[in-house]
Amino acid sequence: MTSAQQLLRSQRDSLLNWTCEHPAPLLRWLRDAEVLSSAHYLSLLESSSSNAVAQALETVCATEESSQKFLQVLRDVQDYYCRDLQVWVERHCMNDTDSKPKPAPEKVEEKKPKSSLVKLFKGKNRGFTVTAEVTGKEELKPGRTAKFSNTRVSISAHKTTLLKRTEQLKCYSEGEGVASNSASHIEIRYTDLFVTEDYDLMDSSQHEYFDLASRRARIYVHQACQRIRPSHLLSPQGTSARPVKRVKVKGIAGIGKSVAVQRLVYEWAIGKNMREFTCVFDLRFRELNLIEAPVSLLELLGDRFRYLKAILTDLLTSPSSLLFILDGLDEFKFPLNWDSPDKDIDVGLKVPVSELMVALIKGSLLPEASLILTTRPSTEAPKRFFQRCCVVLGFEEDQVKEYTTKFYKDSSIAGKVYDYILNNDNLFVLSFIPLYCYIICTAMAEFFSSGPQDPDDSKSLELNPPRTVSEVYFCYLFTAVKHHALRGSAERSTPRSEVLSLAKQQLTNLGKLAYENLLKKKIMFTRANLESYGVKPADVQSTFLCHILQPLKEETVEMFSFFHLTVQEHLAALYCAISLSSQEDIIQALDFWCFGVQPSSSTAVPLQNIDLNMDKLESLQMFTRFFMGMLRARLAGQLDGLVLQPMEQENSIPARLGLWFHDQFKNRKLENQTALNLLHCLMEFHMEEATSIVAPEIKRLNLFKMKLSVVDCAAMHYVLQFSPHKLQELNLGYSNIGNRGLNRLGPILHRCESLFLRYNCLDRQAAILESTVLKSNHCQVKKLL
Repeated sequence: MTSAQQLLRSQRDSLLNWTCEHPAPLLRWLRDAEVLSSAHYLSLLESSSSNAVAQALETVCATEESSQKFLQVLRDVQDYYCRDLQVWVERHCMNDTDSKPKPAPEKVEEKKPKSSLVKLFKGKNRGFTVTAEVTGKEELKPGRTAKFSNTRVSISAHKTTLLKRTEQLKCYSEGEGVASNSASHIEIRYTDLFVTEDYDLMDSSQHEYFDLASRRARIYVHQACQRIRPSHLLSPQGTSARPVKRVKVKGIAGIGKSVAVQRLVYEWAIGKNMREFTCVFDLRFRELNLIEAPVSLLELLGDRFRYLKAILTDLLTSPSSLLFILDGLDEFKFPLNWDSPDKDIDVGLKVPVSELMVALIKGSLLPEASLILTTRPSTEAPKRFFQRCCVVLGFEEDQVKEYTTKFYKDSSIAGKVYDYILNNDNLFVLSFIPLYCYIICTAMAEFFSSGPQDPDDSKSLELNPPRTVSEVYFCYLFTAVKHHALRGSAERSTPRSEVLSLAKQQLTNLGKLAYENLLKKKIMFTRANLESYGVKPADVQSTFLCHILQPLKEETVEMFSFFHLTVQEHLAALYCAISLSSQEDIIQALDFWCFGVQPSSSTAVPLQNIDLNMDKLESLQMFTRFFMGMLRARLAGQLDGLVLQPMEQENSIPARLGLWFHDQFKNRKLENQTALNLLHCLMEFHMEEATSIVAPEIKRLNLFKMKLSVVDCAAMHYVLQFSPHKLQELNLGYSNIGNRGLNRLGPILHRCESLFLRYNCLDRQAAILESTVLKSNHCQVKKLL
């Protein structure tokens, strides 16, 4: 009898030919069957398809045991491949199954009758043994057998299509501008996220980054949370044995919602997760924006998944076996009426797409189907429609380390970058957002290169790695511009001003697009939108714009958005920093952005024909911080090559701004968040001449019950260190600053007459610090609570 080992060796060329076009399912199942080690599996994903399969076959053929496991895997994954392979499997592998004891048939629950279609697919991954059982229980007519065959073929095509669409994560240029395509496979690059139950009410007026930072402050200190793996979103809650049907997942821009959804779809398509579902439909709201006419669910799915069109009617008759994933509710342009009475909508009734989505989410349409909805916090879908509401909190410290390790191929560079992030409060707090982590790693690549460095190359970069948020973003932008502008050039030491001048018009146009639409809270753009600002859509893929804008192309839609909300905010700030050229313009701009005071007589373009609702002011807080950082860069000459005209009375601007900040603390009754934002603005401006004017005026700082991060404490320390006077009161009660935040404030605590630190989850180390403060010869603390 021919052994499995001999069979595979004799058929190697045919197997290679049949599977090399798309080896992902075969390789993943071989890894899970422990035929391939995890390290070997990841290395194969970096190889070309044919080499990957060839190496896998070489490993498999080494022993008889691994050869037999390979044949079992081949039975499981045959539907991903051509008909020739399926015939080969039927001829050479099926007898093996008969020689082994068959597992006992699964018991079917009597609660709800399930169609034979569901039974067929529920057992599909065990190699057709269940198909035989179904045939025994039901006398299938030839017509029904053909229907099942057609359904199986269509679902297999669906899975293969989803696999090809989801197995790659978008990777941009790293280091010297070489695209890291080898590390773009989702199995290699994906880093798990921190997801937990969402119990909080969201203040939608607050910038979503600050809300998330405060939420993490609460969770990290108390550790009162249950981590939910994305793959377990639909798992039963608590002691209930019933799976969850409807789940809402919210998180800020760049936190990883869409990538987590991509991973879920990938895992289903490859047959390793959510196997209870016959079919998964993933829909993006940005694509649904183009549907202007009434549409039925049957028609919508048929247009989106054309290869399923022939079997959709049959699929929709078994809704309990279907999962809908609706991604990006915040990008949906149509109004959603959650309070409208439920209509009797079936899968064939044509209604406006907004009504269709509301019916699907509420469960008035296909109530037995499962659904996962993702959205940003600013766009709420009422909790009453969901059995589970989750919030994505991004990375934890271990995941930041894992991400940097995966980002750089050189482990020594990864270690240096991670240590730098860990020791910099600003970067450490930003790094828990995956896209921030990407931006930081890209910005740092030039400074920690392992190759020989030309000393003259520093002329076109910062002399030191970036420290503030503004510096990180400008370094990221400049690195992208530099690599594009100097592509193919040996002059790597080209001065910064010359590099920036090459992209002056593009950056100006892009900044204006970012700024004017930021005031409108607009984040999605059509091709016509871009062209109206002089931005050419064709340049998005071929120039540095690929780092800034991302095209959102689906089968029937093309939209554009900035790579991240903060990238839009930074470019808007850069545009204003190069466009405002007088002290009066800058002061009027800050009055407008921070307090809603309309500019009176400015001729500066950013201050003309603008309108802003007062309730949107807090959404500009990150933008104002970026502006102060970019203004400092302009005064330091780092924006030469971009500036539109010389700055008037440039040398006196720091003092004038110092007086403006001084007046705000003296004459305004500042809200807590506003006061904290002004401190951050001063830290981003980072000029002692301005800060030393402001600090003496701050006699009391009451941030009671504000959830503060380490970087908030860093901003307080930076400003208050310039005050020669004692601080009458510093109230940080219920602020969850933790030991790390208290340590950051340590050098100024002895100057506070009344110091409120209660309910900050401080431990013995904090008590030691407080004791040291009280023992200091310079201690002015009279009250400590």
